[in-house]
Amino acid sequence: MADLSTLARPYAKAVFELAHDSGQLKEWSAQLAAIAQAVADPQLARLIGHPALDKHELADVLGAALKQSLNDAGRSLLRLLADNGRLKAAGFVAEQFEALRAEAESRVNVEITSAAPVAQGQQDALAGAIKKRLRRDVDIEWKTDEALVAGAVIRAGDLVIDGSVRGELERMATALTR
Repeated sequence: MADLSTLARPYAKAVFELAHDSGQLKEWSAQLAAIAQAVADPQLARLIGHPALDKHELADVLGAALKQSLNDAGRSLLRLLADNGRLKAAGFVAEQFEALRAEAESRVNVEITSAAPVAQGQQDALAGAIKKRLRRDVDIEWKTDEALVAGAVIRAGDLVIDGSVRGELERMATALTR
């Protein structure tokens, strides 16, 4: 069977095109997040593939659980995923949709992990430098990890900039063992 992220790709692209054309990117983000969260819920997840429920009943149960979170189009997507046996891929659909949305909005999510808390002035300066380097708006999530010893690790999609002491020590160890 194909990887769930591969199975999710056509759904994410189709929903993105629908959302983009109708100007409802934010609404679809919320709906996809709700579906993904419901499918990940242990109680509801047990229903997926349960022999006592057919696909239509499963879609009805999930639709009822998400009644307040979905509009008609969202319920149609939920039914489509259930009918095609793709409910377990809902989290990947949401993730890939968000990547497409970020690309369309010229926005990138950045995770910065530092060894110690970073002062607001330094955060602002680093955010400005990253925005300039990536030529996009940035949404930054700040984390701390004392195991880095000093410095920081910046992750923006596939780009990783490791400026931590731990990373430098690992690079040195690799070079010495060659």
